[in-house]
Amino acid sequence: MRVENIADHENEFDQNGTDSDGKVFRLTPLSILIPGDSSSMNYVLTKPVSGDESYYYSEIITKDQIVLHYTMGYLKGDIGQLTRNNNHVSVPFVIGRNGTIYNLFSSKYWSYHLGPGAAGGNKERSKRTIGIELSNIGPLRSQGNSLSSSYNSSDIYCDRAQTEYFQQASYRDFDFYATLTDAQYEAVIILLRYLTGTYGIERKILPESERYETSEDVTAFGGIVSHVNYRATGKTDIGPAFDWQRVINGVLG
Repeated sequence: MRVENIADHENEFDQNGTDSDGKVFRLTPLSILIPGDSSSMNYVLTKPVSGDESYYYSEIITKDQIVLHYTMGYLKGDIGQLTRNNNHVSVPFVIGRNGTIYNLFSSKYWSYHLGPGAAGGNKERSKRTIGIELSNIGPLRSQGNSLSSSYNSSDIYCDRAQTEYFQQASYRDFDFYATLTDAQYEAVIILLRYLTGTYGIERKILPESERYETSEDVTAFGGIVSHVNYRATGKTDIGPAFDWQRVINGVLG
């Protein structure tokens, strides 16, 4: 999908609540105060009209860390994939390119989100971490004068001349990565402030030298990390196009 068309794609979901699988959701706008802060967080409770809850476990687990992901897709497909019946691979929050925070289930519960081979174990660390997915196509492949999604060469994302939509950086077998929107940065900063305040998770981020590396030591880091810190292969999120300094200034500042 061309980047210029994503806004309409997201607006359609906001208007009719239907994901790529045809599942219909009840979208309820809500607001909650951020602990220890003078501001509040707006979000959209996003629940299947069917009442299905089989994509997560209603088990309350102590949280000690937040893990950032990107979806490698577009919003309707993202919501569809993360709410598949009896799949149990999901996260409580998805952030659209328009900055909307979609809440799929309570962050006190859990679902698998780190994957096989994750440092510390997929089950153990998925339970104790809160996953956030940013709707973003992620790594891109060069197709002449255009860039496509990494999994479909005919899915043209943008032209090479549209440099505001990607960053050229070599990382884990890819040379181009899609950028996030200003609205997504504003939303993820607010969400991180809310979650750290709510769960008593330290507002700290790995040093730059460790930010894109995988290590068993990540399990002992009680702050904000990303998927690549848990997976040495098969994953690229949150990737080199992510503006860590902007998030650091917003969350730690």
